[in-house]
Amino acid sequence: MKILAVDSSAKACSAAVVEDYRVLGSFFINTALTHSQTLVPMIDAVLKNTSTDLSSIDAFAVSAGPGSFTGVRIGVSAIKGIAMPLNKPCISVSTLEAMAYNLLDEDCIVAAVMDARCNQVYNALFEINSGTVKRLCDDRALSIDELDSELRNYNNRIVLVGDGAELCYNSFKENNDNIILSSENIRYQNAVGVAFSAFEKDMISAEELMPTYLRLPQAQRELKKRMESKK
Repeated sequence: MKILAVDSSAKACSAAVVEDYRVLGSFFINTALTHSQTLVPMIDAVLKNTSTDLSSIDAFAVSAGPGSFTGVRIGVSAIKGIAMPLNKPCISVSTLEAMAYNLLDEDCIVAAVMDARCNQVYNALFEINSGTVKRLCDDRALSIDELDSELRNYNNRIVLVGDGAELCYNSFKENNDNIILSSENIRYQNAVGVAFSAFEKDMISAEELMPTYLRLPQAQRELKKRMESKK
């Protein structure tokens, strides 16, 4: 099966074409450029440079969240817009789970963490054993202190990935000798990981594909807080 996968859930942005776990091509940037300007050209470039026609793509995968509200919407909207006219299936992938696939060669616990601000992170834990990824908990939003306390219960080597990895490592390292900060080249979400995760998921229609959020956008949280203060 041939998959076109994208990720625009945080600062990094990427697109990849993967066929039966073989990476035909990938495009990755980690800059402050706006994803609405970069994602579609990246998709065009990876298709062109792999001589891949959209009609040959069997399914379209995207990291549907958690992550930046704007970034997730851009990625989901792009995939829906490509897949719908072609009547092709889509695959929704957890941003956190996709990052675990960056460490398939490791036997470890992967703690995927994305900075959710306000001393919170989006997090999920995964166990990797002989190239197999096993989810240990659901995607969640929790405080850095709560995650620190939970990770102390594991005796395995724990590798931190994601844009919140360095933040958590600096907070955890003095109290947990099992914590390791992943290297830069495998730390961030990547469309290749999205594709690898997608091979294990069910397909849905473009109409069914929706962003996955773990909490309300900041504007809605502030509005809710103001409304509650008036009661």
